[in-house]
Amino acid sequence: MSFLKELWAFMRARKKYWLLPIIVMMVVLGALIVLAQGSAVAPFIYTLF
Repeated sequence: MSFLKELWAFMRARKKYWLLPIIVMMVVLGALIVLAQGSAVAPFIYTLF
């Protein structure tokens, strides 16, 4: 959690709010990859791409 707090403090101090959507999309894609690794949801995720 300290990493997230530091990242948020950096973005607030440097006015780098444009980084937030990039980070969110990276987290979402990472979660999709983890879900697709061996679950019943995998065939449905693969059809998205």
